[in-house]
Amino acid sequence: MTVVTVCVGSSCHIKGARQVIERFSELTKAHGLGSQVELKGSFCMERCGEGLNWQIGEEPITSGSVEEAVETFLRRLVPKA
Repeated sequence: MTVVTVCVGSSCHIKGARQVIERFSELTKAHGLGSQVELKGSFCMERCGEGLNWQIGEEPITSGSVEEAVETFLRRLVPKA
């Protein structure tokens, strides 16, 4: 099981964390990843000035936009057809 954690602290919330979680949830369902990917929220990952913060497992990731986060999610977690 891969755990994907999205920061939902104030700064990330303003930058679109809610939309990131919604999109990740949609992608997880659309690609049948429910048994492989667990989505979680976390308060403040202490990288507030960097962008939208999230992580795959223990690997921190910062995205400049919701779409960038979605692209990274797809690239890293959705198996190639």
